[in-house]
Amino acid sequence: MGNLPARFTTFVGRRQQVVELRRLLGTTRLVTLTGAGGVGKTRLALETAAVSVKAFPDGVWLVDLASVHDPEAVAGVVASALNVPDQGGQPVLEHVALQLARRRVLLVLDNCEHLVDVCARLVHTLLSAVADLRVLATSREPLGLTGEQVFPVRPLDHAEAMELLRDRVGAVRPELLITEANRAAVARLCEDLDGVPLAIELAAARLRTLTVEQAAQRLENRFAFLSTGSRTARPNQRSLRAAIEWSWELCSPAERLLWQRLSVFAGSFGLDAVETVCADDGMEKTGVLYLLDRLIAQSVVEHADPAGLPRYRLLESIREYGWERLRDSGEAELLLWRHRDFFRDLAEHLHQDWVGPRQQEILSRFRAEHRNLLTALEYHGPVRADTPAVHGMDAADPRSHSARHVGSGLGGRQARLALAAALRHHWVAGGFLGDGRRQLERALVEAPEPTTVRAHALMTAAYVAQMQGDLTAADQWLDEAEELAERLDDEVMRAHVWGHQGVSELFHGRRGDAVSLMEKAVTAHTVCGDGVGVTVWLVALATVQAVGDNPRAEETRRRALAAADAHGERWSRAHLEMSLGRRAWALGDYGEARTLTLSALRALRGFGADARIAKMVEQLAWITAAGGDHERAGRLLGSARVLEERTGTSAYKESPVNAEYHARCEKAVTRALGRAGYDRAWKGGTALDTPARAIDYALEVDVAAAPPAEPSPLTESSPLTRRERQVAALVSQGMTNRRIAAELVLSPRTVDGHVDRILTKLGYSCRAQVAAWWAAYQMPPGTG
Repeated sequence: MGNLPARFTTFVGRRQQVVELRRLLGTTRLVTLTGAGGVGKTRLALETAAVSVKAFPDGVWLVDLASVHDPEAVAGVVASALNVPDQGGQPVLEHVALQLARRRVLLVLDNCEHLVDVCARLVHTLLSAVADLRVLATSREPLGLTGEQVFPVRPLDHAEAMELLRDRVGAVRPELLITEANRAAVARLCEDLDGVPLAIELAAARLRTLTVEQAAQRLENRFAFLSTGSRTARPNQRSLRAAIEWSWELCSPAERLLWQRLSVFAGSFGLDAVETVCADDGMEKTGVLYLLDRLIAQSVVEHADPAGLPRYRLLESIREYGWERLRDSGEAELLLWRHRDFFRDLAEHLHQDWVGPRQQEILSRFRAEHRNLLTALEYHGPVRADTPAVHGMDAADPRSHSARHVGSGLGGRQARLALAAALRHHWVAGGFLGDGRRQLERALVEAPEPTTVRAHALMTAAYVAQMQGDLTAADQWLDEAEELAERLDDEVMRAHVWGHQGVSELFHGRRGDAVSLMEKAVTAHTVCGDGVGVTVWLVALATVQAVGDNPRAEETRRRALAAADAHGERWSRAHLEMSLGRRAWALGDYGEARTLTLSALRALRGFGADARIAKMVEQLAWITAAGGDHERAGRLLGSARVLEERTGTSAYKESPVNAEYHARCEKAVTRALGRAGYDRAWKGGTALDTPARAIDYALEVDVAAAPPAEPSPLTESSPLTRRERQVAALVSQGMTNRRIAAELVLSPRTVDGHVDRILTKLGYSCRAQVAAWWAAYQMPPGTG
């Protein structure tokens, strides 16, 4: 009994969701499926209703409200669907309730979003009057009733999306099969469509005349491409644009304004960014939270990271639609300008706070904003006139007509350079050396003017190059920075240059010169009253003096530790402890050496600092071998190597002294275990390929016996889709997102989205952790 329509096409995927919905209908009287337009709410509701018929002996009844626009007509439409006649003797809804009394019925209310208030009142009345009634509703926002169970409907995962495309293409062009030759293009097509079923079905219709590769290329103009659907479909389901415009029309003018302004963000974004970038005279900052909540309720905005601080995102099609509206409004330049300035200001603020107790928090924020930071670095427009980092420069207000055509003006180039420079700790401590090097090199070429900003960027570029072991480039940049500091007569900058030159001297193996330059830097910062600079280079000086016979080493160590503790600084302090451990090892005090090195490792837990932790693990291997535990030393060498591969660094290649110590350790382990024994130990150590695993092993936590913290990619418990596993595999090979895109024939933006989702699903904060997670399970070839 009922009025469910017969199926015209097969139902693909989402079997587990159907099972869960049936369970909920057994325990909850009102279940509302919510989600973006075209995501498949109606089809999922109908499939759930169809397989639930036996549980409702008095019928499963569908009420389609898509074409109903008069709120007064809703009760009559429900009565008509239930075959309840309107006899005029009592209100229609009361008569419906009377007819349903003592009957076990499932009522499917489809497309409630444009009538949400009246639907809420109707459902409340019926549920109050009919004890055995169950309601399954679909809407782009919840009905907002007490007892309502909201069931968010997400896009299809990778495998389901490809299966849906294969099924629908088979109906219009049976000879077109998914093969190894076109599989990458099919995957790219599905992923660029966000896994949204409506978009996939519209694309399948286009494959009647196009190849998969041609279709994927035409998604650059997705709304024109996905414009012809079934003639019998509801108007708002005949094209991707129509589905999204339906949501647009349901929004208030203020909600639409926020939607289009949110399109300026790349990937996910936080509330502080939304309030700063999107608010102005036309949108009060105090009202942004309410509008954002409304867009979430209407399935326009999604939660991006439910496990951490609130972050949000737009599906790509929704973002592109908003971007079209933003561009047409004439506000695009203004919003890009605000976006760039917000992230530049954020980066500079966090940079200023680096020497303090917030270092781990700062790195986490930078990682979460990585895509936005790269987007901000792409913007070439003007900068505010009051920007403190660009001294003595005139900058146009982008709201003026002329400023919208500045594009790559002097202010914009300098602002981009300032942002790249302020991200020095994101590039180095956060493990983005390659990205940092590329951004800094480009920004330096594009902004050659002799400004204070350029001097800071030169030092940041040199710092990145030093960490990469490219001392030639680092020294060239430092020479220019020194000249610029002299020209600008900037004592603080000159002091920082001396300090960085000392780092280069150390890596060149000239420790005496390194000490002299760092002492010079500490003295200069002291004279300038720059306490942060004093702390930075005092700790660095103590680190260098710790390895050698400098008579002032103990006094420097004491002052440096006191300064670091006064600021709550952990990053540099850990490196100092590492150097003190190295000195103890050199003096034969292996117990003290181990204690200090392990203390340094503990201090960096949670930083995601693969490169620095790799150096500490390498050092611990030397200490362990000297203490006679050669099996453990071999494992530590293997762990250090795999951590180094994640960041493109090498503890033993960055200086001749380190190379010698590494070789000695390898020889000692090989001599004790034999070549085969060393290889086995080294290979075992490569499983310790995340900072957490390496630190646990170093602290003698029984890593092998402990259950893995992450789900294996080889098991059904893996949270990643097949395509996400492919991306993770290439991340583990050290590929950038752009290289991954080329390898898998995807757009860079699609790969960005995959990496964001992988980080969210695994609960990680950087790609190095993803690579380590993948490698830990020894994935065989072809499993991606």
